[in-house]
Amino acid sequence: MNKSTSPSASALCAEICIVGNGAIAKTTALGLANAGLQVILLGPAASPASSIPSISPTPAAPDAGWDVRVYALNHTAQRLLASLKVWGALDAARVTPVDAMLVHGDGPRPGGLAFDAYGAHADTLAWILEERNLNQALDAALRFAQNVTVVGGRATGLQRGDEHATVTLADGSSIAAQLVVGADGAESWVRGQCDIGLDYRSYGQRGVVANFACEKPHHGAAHQWFTGEEGIVALLPLAGNQVSLVWSAPEALADTLRAESAQQIADRLAVYAADKLGALTPLQPELVRDFPLRLIRPHTMTAPRVALVGDAAHVVHPMAGHGMNLGFGDVAQLVETLAGREPQRGVGDARVLARYERARKEDVLLMQVTTDGLARLFGAGAEPLRVVRNLGMDLLDKIPALKRRLISHAMGK
Repeated sequence: MNKSTSPSASALCAEICIVGNGAIAKTTALGLANAGLQVILLGPAASPASSIPSISPTPAAPDAGWDVRVYALNHTAQRLLASLKVWGALDAARVTPVDAMLVHGDGPRPGGLAFDAYGAHADTLAWILEERNLNQALDAALRFAQNVTVVGGRATGLQRGDEHATVTLADGSSIAAQLVVGADGAESWVRGQCDIGLDYRSYGQRGVVANFACEKPHHGAAHQWFTGEEGIVALLPLAGNQVSLVWSAPEALADTLRAESAQQIADRLAVYAADKLGALTPLQPELVRDFPLRLIRPHTMTAPRVALVGDAAHVVHPMAGHGMNLGFGDVAQLVETLAGREPQRGVGDARVLARYERARKEDVLLMQVTTDGLARLFGAGAEPLRVVRNLGMDLLDKIPALKRRLISHAMGK
């Protein structure tokens, strides 16, 4: 059974120390422990209300409010979570299959694209689930995981040597490990300690998120509107006649949206969604949130004795909903690479880490280039570009073989 230690723990050691407290960090810990490795999961010092041992694994009440932060998980993520016995622990009533994806262009002659599970030869394209649902299932799995020690504390120093790395905590205690995994998000402390250079660009947009009930059934379809000057509007299906909004809005519009009520936002959405979903009604009027949209491209995913996963390794535009899926892809590959290393090589061996980075390079680069290119293309307001991109969507929609190839890659099949 896993052990939970207080921040005052002195010297600890393990094969791997994972720094982070989100879903990617927890999944990394479970995956590596499942591969037989001794793991320490280091996150912020937990309060009694938030520590892993005290989180209830029971499903949310049927009338509990919906998280405004939801994820669209592909088949790669689903397979990984299923292999760790996490998928089956999710509250299934709050997991929604995506059976179709409808992309709408802009202007007087908008183009469009339609993807569906039948055309992709799959049962579903993806699954929408809440952050809370995912974290509850991960916390329940960690509570009973073998080979995992959960430590609460703030890392203040990282020293890397030939044989191991040492993470020093604010209270003076330390953790020694052959490998440190940075799973600590876009502002990764671990990445910063390694002086890994990065390319950074703000998209001048913020993601505005909220949840609504819809008058008409969504039939498991996700909708996305490229609106030009107003950014990208996505409505993702939730259980019942409910949808989750992710509006990639230019900064000025995002400021306006955050100053408005959820009902005013719903009224704005009627321009796009009324004929598809009918009237929208806020589920939790007080819950409207936003987050910055940026491209963060570290120059490497590894350093001596260090591997990066998730947002610590790459941040992309959320238009395709694949930021979290890239992270789960990192976890699956890191587990496979470390489990398959030669017996004489340790988990922090430079050649082993190089294999991990090479294996992830193509998928990560493809998603970075694709999302960045689409954000630039659909953010441009020039009429000739608008015509070309709408024609391009219409043309792609008429080529089933190419559509299947694109959606298969997005699904992680």
